[in-house]
Amino acid sequence: MSGVVVRPLRFTDRVAEMRALLESLGLKARIESPGGGWVDMLAGSGMVALHSAATSSTGGKPGQTRLSFEAEDIDRLKEVLESAGYPDVAIWDEAYGRVLRVTGPGGEDLWIDERSDDLYGYKLNDARPDGRVLLTPLLDAANQAAWQELLAKLGVAEVFRFGTPGDEVRLEFTTTEALEDVQARLVASGHQVTLVGDSLEIVDPDGQAVVVRT
Repeated sequence: MSGVVVRPLRFTDRVAEMRALLESLGLKARIESPGGGWVDMLAGSGMVALHSAATSSTGGKPGQTRLSFEAEDIDRLKEVLESAGYPDVAIWDEAYGRVLRVTGPGGEDLWIDERSDDLYGYKLNDARPDGRVLLTPLLDAANQAAWQELLAKLGVAEVFRFGTPGDEVRLEFTTTEALEDVQARLVASGHQVTLVGDSLEIVDPDGQAVVVRT
């Protein structure tokens, strides 16, 4: 469906530290700004974008994660969403390219950036992430049916889990690597990690929970 990729957006005052954590999990930096205020990190599937909270133009607070996406063809995506009955789909140009906005089930604005060959001065890395780690974010189960309907239209419904994240979305990953090996690597890098059953609970540099499951 129009090449949609899930890309949660984390606002943070600690971009470098968050990047280091994600690299320890196997993600790799794809595009980054010269000043270090933005970097998006590729997993085996999906990605996580890190944005300096201090330079946010939309009021992003440190530690806040918003759900966002990237797509190859947002014009086609707009047609699909409007045909499905979503009434407030809009596209416009930002300084970094074209963006589609649609309202999510809880009234939140969802942003879908159009993939572009123009990097607007940003650096493109040769990113080869660990294919064993997949992005599987957690959304609030209170609106699960509506979320699943919308995500199905985007072609990414199977990526998500549902529960009580305590925010719009929580960063979670699924790995085929032994959790003990992931834990050892994270602890060696100085991260606080707890093994709970079949998952690792990590306290990230913003003080938020990040979960890795098998």
